[in-house]
Amino acid sequence: MRPERASATRRASAERGGATVCLLAIGLVFVLVGLFGAGLGAARCARHQARVAADFGALAGAVRVLDGVDAACARAAALVSANGGRLAGCRVDGLDLVVTAQVRVVPLPGLARVATATSRAGPVGAGGG
Repeated sequence: MRPERASATRRASAERGGATVCLLAIGLVFVLVGLFGAGLGAARCARHQARVAADFGALAGAVRVLDGVDAACARAAALVSANGGRLAGCRVDGLDLVVTAQVRVVPLPGLARVATATSRAGPVGAGGG
């Protein structure tokens, strides 16, 4: 074998696998970006779910405010749990009912968070359009 052919063969064997490692690194970046996006989407959906649960709970409970705080909060709790949330707070402010709902979310394994939303419902005040 001639010397220039031997050095070309050594150079080619030294570069073997470089593209594979680069492709694997790019693939890993895509997987990590996908996991981040999925986690962000799950957290955003939980926030919306908590907001919907709080809105519906406040609206349903506001109808029962004149029956007392316990009746209003019991009705709100029923609607909040029916929408996948947990009633974290319920209070009457005049004729308004203020409801706080929480939804637990696990965007990634081992990473649990709680999305919280608060809503107020009651009669339209005088002068409100």
